[in-house]
Amino acid sequence: MPRLGDLSALAGRSFAAVLFDNDGTLVDSTPAVIRSWVAWAREYDIDPHLLGQHHGVPASGIIAQIAPHLSPDEAEVALARITAIELADTDGVVALPGAVDAVAALLPRRCAVVTSATHDLGLARLQAAGIPLPDVVVTFDDVEHGKPHPDPFLVAAERLGVAAEECLVVEDAPSGLRAAEAAGCATLALTSTTNVANLDATTDADAIVDSLAAVRFSVTNSTVQIATP
Repeated sequence: MPRLGDLSALAGRSFAAVLFDNDGTLVDSTPAVIRSWVAWAREYDIDPHLLGQHHGVPASGIIAQIAPHLSPDEAEVALARITAIELADTDGVVALPGAVDAVAALLPRRCAVVTSATHDLGLARLQAAGIPLPDVVVTFDDVEHGKPHPDPFLVAAERLGVAAEECLVVEDAPSGLRAAEAAGCATLALTSTTNVANLDATTDADAIVDSLAAVRFSVTNSTVQIATP
């Protein structure tokens, strides 16, 4: 695995587009996420400690893992409930360092946001954090199989009109990084929610940095380059 801050595997390369995860990559929504899921767990008489280690997994997948006793109809109701709770709580959702500048440098069609959240929740958090919206935002509602399956990144690349193999994915969650690798994308991992040791153990990221403040994106002749600030 690369050393923290070593961009040598990406510097000098050109990419057709950059595909950004949202929660933990562009926005810090952790306090809101924790409050929402703990409230949901208490409503369903589920131990909140079971919620750990699910960052980057779609809500339906979390429910399936921690509440397997729910029938399909009950799980659908539970999904609607956590979605409503999260939509009602964007307090403290803020942009992570470097996120606004990174997206702004690539607008309108050299980047996309690819999130495991639903469409409404993803947009609510982007707007709450003041992240400029690219033309393409792929959410849980747009795919049959969410992360760690490659589908979200494949859909984003298709909507941008580029090959997934020509894209760079920026992610903080191992499940998202595995999805990007399965899609054939290059990967830049952030340590905002996952420490270096866990990234080393679970992914093959091309580079690892603390935040988007550690990189600079530029567009030349419709291709994206990455460098240190």
